[in-house]
Amino acid sequence: QVQLVESGGGLVQAGGSLRLSCAASGNIFSINNLGWYRQAPGKERELVAAITRSGDSTYYADSVKGRFTISNDNAKNTLYLQMNSLKPEDTAMYYCATNSDADNGHFGSWGQGTQVTVSS
Repeated sequence: QVQLVESGGGLVQAGGSLRLSCAASGNIFSINNLGWYRQAPGKERELVAAITRSGDSTYYADSVKGRFTISNDNAKNTLYLQMNSLKPEDTAMYYCATNSDADNGHFGSWGQGTQVTVSS
């Protein structure tokens, strides 16, 4: 089992920046991939960005490419999401998640979420 705790959310004006953090504990050596999801009210949850545990491969949703950067510090067991040029449509609850072999290709461990609100 992997435990995840997000932090760093808040209220920011459009065009501003935030950095989300996700501290991992537990069976961290089982982690293959890490990701950030978001869910806005009335919308489906979407994968925003993902990264391999080694950091050698990343994925970004088209909506955030060029604005968000995902990174992973294995020494600190912490995942980050640097969000720049924020837009009101980025407003959502953001969750970090991890994938291990036991998850059969899915993200099986989830944090409690951190709220990001972007005002226009």
